Amino acid sequence: MIRWLSARDAPESFPPVERALAEPPGLLAAGGDLSTARLLVAYRRGIFPWYSPGQPVLWWSPDPREVLPVDALRVSRSLERTLRRGRFHTSVDREFAAVIDGCAAPRAASPGTWITPEMRAAYLALHALGAAHSIEVWRGAELVGGVYGVAVGRVFAGESMFSRASDASKVALVALAGWCRGQGHELIDCQLPSAHLRSLGSRPMPRAEFLGYLR
Repeated sequence: MIRWLSARDAPESFPPVERALAEPPGLLAAGGDLSTARLLVAYRRGIFPWYSPGQPVLWWSPDPREVLPVDALRVSRSLERTLRRGRFHTSVDREFAAVIDGCAAPRAASPGTWITPEMRAAYLALHALGAAHSIEVWRGAELVGGVYGVAVGRVFAGESMFSRASDASKVALVALAGWCRGQGHELIDCQLPSAHLRSLGSRPMPRAEFLGYLR
């Protein structure tokens, strides 16, 4: 059984992450809301929201956690050439809302989106507090890629990224790793594994170890 939360429950009302289900992996609780106070408590405890439109808010804390140490990012030779050519330039927190909208836009492989209007508003509020950040990738004056997420402790919790040009999302990741080093963040939280992330250097980390980075 998972814990059902009410919007009236205190932001700290999450159960211990050790109670998360093994199947589906990491499901911890449902319900509540996306208030900034609840989201900040969640991220500090290694919990993140992820749900489809029409569902209640679902809260997750998988074990192990997929992470990308910023110094382990693998840059291929082709990506190195792309970076040297200077076709793209990047910025930080210049167009946070536009990056979320790019991530929420329909894609060929996934016409739907989990970034609901409520989710968008919640992360815009976190950005206004200085807790959420974006990396933008530009080709001239055109926004062609980006990534956004939440910074907590020594971790940057990556939420979503998008690309409208070849290699733009990878350029965003390289820029994010560089920004993280400057801010003292050692891990990019990828939440769940994928072959693409593994090819870039991500690896599983026991949840208990991951929580230490958050603290």
